[in-house]
Amino acid sequence: MTLPVAADYPFLDVLWSMLIFMAFFLWIWLAITCFADIFRRRDTSGWVKAIWIIFIIVLPYLGVLVYLIANHNSMADRSAKDVEQAQAAFDARVRQVAGARDSAAEIEKAHALLQSGAINQQEFERLKAKALAT
Repeated sequence: MTLPVAADYPFLDVLWSMLIFMAFFLWIWLAITCFADIFRRRDTSGWVKAIWIIFIIVLPYLGVLVYLIANHNSMADRSAKDVEQAQAAFDARVRQVAGARDSAAEIEKAHALLQSGAINQQEFERLKAKALAT
């Protein structure tokens, strides 16, 4: 007993359908990458961006390939710059949070010394100002 649907769709047709689907998926992925790069650019005008977008939409594979060939170095530079900026922002935020915790720990230690009588109020205020300044 055979399935009529399986008999009507031969194996080579399945492979061809998969190839067409993957080519379409690849174009979508490359087009999104190119569109993101086009909109991220600061060195071109709006008209040039519009022409690139129309070129990619009207001649899909050719437009994407021409854009990748023409702008491959600058795409990599912009991506690397974005990654560096994101890393710098992350590092600054981590330093800010870690610094706040260190300051709080120093103030807490100074308060414990004040409570134990090891330092007086003026020394506590000096240590607190020093911790908040860093």
